[in-house]
Amino acid sequence: MASPYPDGDREKVASKLPSVLRQELKIRAAELGLDIQDAVTSAVQDWRQLPQGGPVVDTAGAESYSTWLPVGLYDEFKGTCTDRGVSYTQGLAQSVRRWLDAHPSPGGAPTGDIPQRKIVCNQKGGVGKTAVSAGIAQAYAEEGKRVLLVDYDPQGHLSQQLAVEQIPPGHDSLVSHMCDEGSGDLRDLIVVIDDPRFEKRLHLLPACFDGFLLDAKIAIQSMDRSKRGIQKESALERALLKVEADFDVIVVDCPPSLGIAMDAALYYGRRRQGEPQGASGVIIPVLAEDSSATAYSMLAGQIEDIRDDFQLDIDYLGLVVNLYDSRRGVVATSSLKQWRDLGDPRVLAIIGDLKEQREAVRMRKPLLSYAPHSDQAEAMRQIARGAAW
Repeated sequence: MASPYPDGDREKVASKLPSVLRQELKIRAAELGLDIQDAVTSAVQDWRQLPQGGPVVDTAGAESYSTWLPVGLYDEFKGTCTDRGVSYTQGLAQSVRRWLDAHPSPGGAPTGDIPQRKIVCNQKGGVGKTAVSAGIAQAYAEEGKRVLLVDYDPQGHLSQQLAVEQIPPGHDSLVSHMCDEGSGDLRDLIVVIDDPRFEKRLHLLPACFDGFLLDAKIAIQSMDRSKRGIQKESALERALLKVEADFDVIVVDCPPSLGIAMDAALYYGRRRQGEPQGASGVIIPVLAEDSSATAYSMLAGQIEDIRDDFQLDIDYLGLVVNLYDSRRGVVATSSLKQWRDLGDPRVLAIIGDLKEQREAVRMRKPLLSYAPHSDQAEAMRQIARGAAW
């Protein structure tokens, strides 16, 4: 609460803050040559300007914390917390965490080992998201990286293609962990793709039928006043953070959707503190046709909205023009030219409408194992190289 101890145009305020955040704040302010009270003032002011606050922060064990803020700011901050349905402790923790992320150490050192996160997405179905997701994951595993493929699409095509059963309704799954209802360790759900080419480096988190209800479940959960804010956007990250240390690359095969689930995937693929530009981000499979251009513009609009709403850096890693066949005439060739002319995002690869991918799906085998020397397999390697930093 505010205390009547003026310091010029400031007043002393008291709240609570986790000791880890307090220590990190003290070090960062010193590194940047700032007074801690100025850092906290900036953190609170910036947090209040966000439409929906920040990611939920673990405040267990938070201890008393005092600082000086401009007169009236703390009362305004408390009003914002009330409007967002979060405690003052949670609001301050979110403010400080966001400020720390926005003001990295001058040394530029990452906060820990961060896996590259490739979000393969397009709200249009049938463009080859699953094929591209599987192919680039195999390419990364082939070159020695530990890879997790996340079948985020409840239709489960990726799981089916790799001969892994979907998780039945009501069982522990990615969805249950995203909704804070997980009953076990998420690692127990991950399946190793047992193919000698990848030497147990390729893993899959299978799809679950409950995924069809994910948007509704997260929306209902976010109506709980104690869980308002950006929680719905950070749901995928909160689930996968538990397994990130086990992998070098995480590839997310997204559903054809522009809903809350897609927001959570985009949020997960943002550039984190200490992460180089282009290490993580979105890969967008498209077709050389007009309807694909319309779908792309809708997805790009969603990406820009979430960038602006939460002031995030979400990198476009590139486009993949899939199922291309110049024999389809001027529509295909002119569309390909339009994709290339975009420039940013760039075209990572053009994949022909060839038989090897369909055969690999029929055989329920990884493409790079079934036809390692095919044009399609080489295209997947090209995408992986182009989307790496």
